[in-house]
Amino acid sequence: MHDGESLDPSAANMRIAAFLSRASKARARALLLDYDGTLAPFRCNPEEAYPYPDISSTLNRVQRETDTRLAIVTGRRACEIPRLLKLTRVEVWGCHGLERLRADGSYEIARIDPRLLAAIETASKLIACEGLSSFAERKTAAIAIHWRGRESIKEHVLRKMRRIWSMIPDRDDLRLAPFEGGIEIRPAKKDKGDVVRSILYEMGPDVAMVYLGDDATDEDAFGALTHRGLNILVREEFCPTLADAWIKPPGALLDFLRGWIEACRVH
Repeated sequence: MHDGESLDPSAANMRIAAFLSRASKARARALLLDYDGTLAPFRCNPEEAYPYPDISSTLNRVQRETDTRLAIVTGRRACEIPRLLKLTRVEVWGCHGLERLRADGSYEIARIDPRLLAAIETASKLIACEGLSSFAERKTAAIAIHWRGRESIKEHVLRKMRRIWSMIPDRDDLRLAPFEGGIEIRPAKKDKGDVVRSILYEMGPDVAMVYLGDDATDEDAFGALTHRGLNILVREEFCPTLADAWIKPPGALLDFLRGWIEACRVH
């Protein structure tokens, strides 16, 4: 786990420059990015969480000008990302890896144990009984509670969610997982680290891979890529992390993406 001093801007720049030099010579390249908080600022209404200015056009350049495998790895449903990013052919791993939307438009979903789905349905009913339905978002195999913009109720909501969690039967294979601005109940055996491992397996050991993310859900991915690629924490304020470098959005994020294009451009 790194602290803020070990990831100061000069150290981050050196690590990034060294990795880009390696990526420019690599046999294969992969750029994996979280969405909310990384490519887009958080919004109280998730449907309005559009990317920072110039992000979409820069990612479009990554697709057009380099031979990079570009993938968005998100807790959102996969189908939401192309609309928000305005990219029509983009690989998206949604719901922390349960869903996979390929660049060709084909879609896959992992098999989910019916017992887990029943437990999540029980959680949904308990959430309604506790008067939290207005904060809830039902996903493919999860239910999330958001308090963004209403931080004064955070502790109240957390107390209720812990009580709900204690009442769910068959929760051994579920996870009560915090994220930036909320908490969710989801399967424990699927996370963003599994996405990293899947893509590493598909692309082989010589791939130059980087993962960019901002919060606790991305630490699983950082852990999976440690010593095998570059992990970058993207957020305004530092937090303890497994990442190798820390940059602030949107300026330093755009600088990194443009540096990637320059290093990996197909001539």
